[in-house]
Amino acid sequence: MLGKCLENVRATTPLVHNITNYVTVNDVANVLLACGGSPIMSDEPDDVSDITSICGGLNINIGTLNKSSIEGMRVAGLRAQELKHPILLDPVGAGASALRTNTAVNLMKNIKFTVIRGNISEIKTLALGSGTTKGVDADVADAVTEETLDGAVQFVKDFAKKSGSIIAITGAIDLVSDGEKCYVIRNGRPEMGKITGTGCQLSGMMTAYLVANPDNLCEAAAAAVCVMGLAGEIGWSRMQEGDGNSTYRNRIIDAIYNMTPEILEKGAKYEIK
Repeated sequence: MLGKCLENVRATTPLVHNITNYVTVNDVANVLLACGGSPIMSDEPDDVSDITSICGGLNINIGTLNKSSIEGMRVAGLRAQELKHPILLDPVGAGASALRTNTAVNLMKNIKFTVIRGNISEIKTLALGSGTTKGVDADVADAVTEETLDGAVQFVKDFAKKSGSIIAITGAIDLVSDGEKCYVIRNGRPEMGKITGTGCQLSGMMTAYLVANPDNLCEAAAAAVCVMGLAGEIGWSRMQEGDGNSTYRNRIIDAIYNMTPEILEKGAKYEIK
């Protein structure tokens, strides 16, 4: 049950090491606190091994890369792998530049990721070795719709099997697969796309869910996706005249903070294919 995944996060307060981008780092930290986890941020290569060692999981986000942070990702990833910690890769903008694409591909060659989470364009880039993305937004031609759903489900299952990772594709329809089953999730609001970093926030929160639910990783990843989407719905329902995207961001974080297993079970919209 998804609600149990949430309960386990609250009960264990998982400590998550985040090597994430400076556009959204503060929001990632606040969402981790809101969901019941605890964040540490460090990307200095000389620091990351020690930091990863005291944490329960590692969230790697390639949104704002430099040579130092790329080395930090490699060192932290290898250390987390050695410790058998859950490791998540968020390949932000893979396909938009050679550096982003090559960084993500090289990380995948050296590190066994528990989950790879991105939009359909980013995930296709990693699966096919090439692709196009418009900034960090999914290419419209790649969008998962009701018409393309069956093909997208098969794609995500196939890539999960090939990569050995749980694959989470987020968009208007979210897909989470371990290669055998695929959660098809329909929570969320289109207005969430007007806020920078809801995907980055989800990656941080999802890592906490993985740490807290080691025996149920695919369901934990799906639960985190449902929590974020449902928080987007709840936050939007509380918007008032004069509110904008800044207020909406805060309302989403507040909805995550106030999420209960009962609210999640009642509001989660998903099926398993």
